[in-house]
Amino acid sequence: MSSPGSNPDSRLSELQAWLSTLAATPVLPSSLRPASADASFRRYFRVDTPDGGTAIVMDAPPPQEDVRPFVRVAGLFGETGVTVPKVLAQDAERGFLLLSDLGSTTYLSQLSADSAHALYMDAIEALVLLQAQSKPEALPEYDRPLLLRELELFREWYIGKHLGVTLTDEQNAVLDKTFDAILANNLAQAQVYVHRDYHSRNLMVLPKGNPGILDFQDAVYGPITYDLVSLLRDAYIQWDEEMVLDWAIRYWEKARRAGLPVTPDIDSFYRDFEWMGLQRHLKVLGIFARLWHRDGKDGYLKDIPLVMEYTLKTARRYVAFTPLVRLIEKLEQEHAPKFGYTF
Repeated sequence: MSSPGSNPDSRLSELQAWLSTLAATPVLPSSLRPASADASFRRYFRVDTPDGGTAIVMDAPPPQEDVRPFVRVAGLFGETGVTVPKVLAQDAERGFLLLSDLGSTTYLSQLSADSAHALYMDAIEALVLLQAQSKPEALPEYDRPLLLRELELFREWYIGKHLGVTLTDEQNAVLDKTFDAILANNLAQAQVYVHRDYHSRNLMVLPKGNPGILDFQDAVYGPITYDLVSLLRDAYIQWDEEMVLDWAIRYWEKARRAGLPVTPDIDSFYRDFEWMGLQRHLKVLGIFARLWHRDGKDGYLKDIPLVMEYTLKTARRYVAFTPLVRLIEKLEQEHAPKFGYTF
């Protein structure tokens, strides 16, 4: 087994050696080439098969990564009828997976004013199909400690590390009260399967219309609006509020027809959607800051302004979040310019 300090090249040799042993699912190890990067320690490669096709190889080095949740959720989600990669071969101890290839055409690369509606309708259909077959015990619960831990990333990594601010007791109390209000709403929502990163970079455009779904290894059982807000308030692409509202209503209608436990009042549903979004946006601000300050990955810094825009626009619509808006505006005004960001 590779040690934590294994250099990537030694893992690459190990990976190719493993591929050469796969008699049941033969591939051509010498054709191995990068397929995509990841915000984690995982790497993905594409490899040719003798019949002229391709497969995907995941390299997820232990102990930082564990492929078993991916394998488990791939099976669970695959049973619902949505399209996810099939696990063709695995060496869980070493962190190697051979997967079916869903292509390289992401939603993000194809979304435009002309294509967006059809693509989002496909993604919403798949989401409803997935949620409608949720089983309570099949996935870890998206409980209060986990939701709160995510919110705390905003305090620690965005405010503390990125802005370099140590909050006063009074400012910490504002965050505490805000987090309590958000979580009370989130935890009162109906619970279903939650992909947890259901957005344009993890959805693949396939010939048959239904999207290929990737990066689901952190799936949980939690609030019903979470994946919808990931999709429609995407950190990597923005749509007019009218379009977001229209798609959210279309989801709500489909979900009701499918027997999903969405709230029967559309105004209440949209409020739940927005408050869930606030939890996600604050978390993502913390994650993007952490990717830079801890992991040296600066590619997400350019996405911070959009996520902050979502955060403030949503918070300004609700009186409960006025103290949060004032706190963020003060911190941004006093500390953000040295990073070149203005909101």
